[in-house]
Amino acid sequence: MPRYSFLTLGVVALLTTGAAASADPPDPLTAFYAQPVAWAPCQGKLTQLECATLVAPLDYTRPAGDRITLTISRKRAAAPERRRGVLFTNPGGPGGSGLGLPQFLARSELGQVYDLIGIDPRGVGRSTALNCRTAPAIAAPESRPGDGEFARWAAEARAAEEACQQSAGGIRQFINTPNTARDMDVVRAVLGEAKINYLGYSYGTYLGAVYGTLFPHRLDRSVLDSAVHPEWVWHEQFRQQAVAYRHGAEAWASWVAERSEKFGLGKSRDEVMAEVEKVAAKLHTTPIGEHDRSSFDGAVGVGARYRPLWSDLATIVTKLRSGDQPATAEAAAAGQLLAKTGLQELRSGVFDTVTCEADWPTDLHVYYEDMRIFRERYPYGFGIVRAAPMTCTFRSFTPPEAPVRIARDGYPVGIVVQSEGDTQTQYASGPAMAARLGHNLITVVDEGKHGLYNGGNSCVDRKVNRYLIDGALPGSSTQCAGDPRPEVPQDGQAGAPPALSQGRIEGYLAGRGLSAQT
Repeated sequence: MPRYSFLTLGVVALLTTGAAASADPPDPLTAFYAQPVAWAPCQGKLTQLECATLVAPLDYTRPAGDRITLTISRKRAAAPERRRGVLFTNPGGPGGSGLGLPQFLARSELGQVYDLIGIDPRGVGRSTALNCRTAPAIAAPESRPGDGEFARWAAEARAAEEACQQSAGGIRQFINTPNTARDMDVVRAVLGEAKINYLGYSYGTYLGAVYGTLFPHRLDRSVLDSAVHPEWVWHEQFRQQAVAYRHGAEAWASWVAERSEKFGLGKSRDEVMAEVEKVAAKLHTTPIGEHDRSSFDGAVGVGARYRPLWSDLATIVTKLRSGDQPATAEAAAAGQLLAKTGLQELRSGVFDTVTCEADWPTDLHVYYEDMRIFRERYPYGFGIVRAAPMTCTFRSFTPPEAPVRIARDGYPVGIVVQSEGDTQTQYASGPAMAARLGHNLITVVDEGKHGLYNGGNSCVDRKVNRYLIDGALPGSSTQCAGDPRPEVPQDGQAGAPPALSQGRIEGYLAGRGLSAQT
């Protein structure tokens, strides 16, 4: 509406005062776009990078008002004679610090030809931070709580929202995806670049798509790795995580069933899943050491997600079914899986604010009905958390604008990368994002990883590098293989399976994000 009003006033002025009135008014963002940038070595562990701090409007509709700071990092192209511009990056979240991504990507082929740019988005890290007070825990972290516990989950979410609003209410409504995209364009201008290239992971895929929608003439090549579903922002995106965990557990159960002679957990997927449920019930009444039903449900979800861990998970289930405390390496391996339930990083100030940019249901009965279904059907990986009330259920601020309807109009065809077993941004999200933007899709088959590029998949790396460096798109729909399943022979086939290895589990899980954030 303001844009229409400005246009109308301009026409009236031209008709009444003549050609002199045709000059455009000064751009209120000019001072931000033209600010100098002073690079200096980054502090802390980012020893390979240089950092700078910029300013941006807190509210882009009132650029003369309050300001925030944005901290950015840079790794210059290692082969400056081949440099083809800047590559902006985002690690996801929402709420993930991006300053370290250029260091993570420095040894990739992209580091040869691009100045790699990292940004702590507004509200995050070394930029003006959105820090929320921590509310006391009210509900027990159970994977299958009874109906009588639902009100406690709601009370905890309400308390968290109130605590966040009390400590960060002045800036929360301005911490959203469109404003973060506008901040990116300020950084682009400050760096003197006509266009940017972009690599975003997880939530960063949505941010990149919003940037391309708002600034299509400023975006060149873009890769969206582990994409958010454009129609699921944000409540449905989380609900679907629980469904994906279930699908992963069923895929694992089918594999185990084909190896009944080895594991003895059943000869069909349903038989194996029934045994899993028996173990869960046993652990609920009689925990084994530190292993109870909730930690077991979490371990099944996480272990089934990663194919190389399938035999280890099956062995752990077998041990727990027998009532035995897993011995030595098995106990340590079980601890690794049982500890990685994905709950540790579910909530942060920015996460709880950005995900409230879209409306959530406010009727608690909607959540309670989902919780009844999810605790029975989707308990693995703590699926019920995705159905329960969250801070956005009790949102205490009014978003200043509606979520952006993303579209591609004016920038090149890009790439979406999605793994079939991704539980954080489920596989359906990738084809949906690719279809919405007219991008080409790379499917990583039989894989549960979240975030593929520069993460050990050489096929993905080759396709992305060829596109971002040479401009050569892969096919409109192509495939890469995921990490291999364990070499455990099917029933009736020869071969010895590898022994359970604590080091193998620790090594595989180390460095892989198991957060429930997107």
